[in-house]
Amino acid sequence: MQISPAVTTIAETIQASLSPVFMLAGIGGILNVLAGRLSRVIDRVRTLEDKLHPTGEDRLRQLWELKLLDRRMRVINVALYLVVGAAIMTCTVVATMFVAELLRLKIGRWVAFCFILAMAMLIVGLLSFLIEVHISLKSNRVRRELFVPRS
Repeated sequence: MQISPAVTTIAETIQASLSPVFMLAGIGGILNVLAGRLSRVIDRVRTLEDKLHPTGEDRLRQLWELKLLDRRMRVINVALYLVVGAAIMTCTVVATMFVAELLRLKIGRWVAFCFILAMAMLIVGLLSFLIEVHISLKSNRVRRELFVPRS
């Protein structure tokens, strides 16, 4: 009776785990983009808070922008948590595949559930990212009157 799995079985498990590993590489890129956007938003908040006018129309504009930036930070944080969760679930898939193979466990449904959960978290994280981009465009519109030629 063979106690440890054959090398070919391990090789097959490694091949099966390559897709989730490539997914992890993509998730790393997404996390890099999200972290960069969050740091830019935080820098802008600090700049605005340092230059906040005491009264007047400029103060109202600055407060409006700060409120928008606060919303962006919250949405980016949600996206970050979801994408990190997707990465953790993807790692769980890879580890579970190996453990299941080594111990000859029949837990294919658990592996499938983890992968589906990882994909769902990634999808919702990407949708959150899309929402954040939409919010950022609200504060950065080019006024149409700049395009109209003056007579």
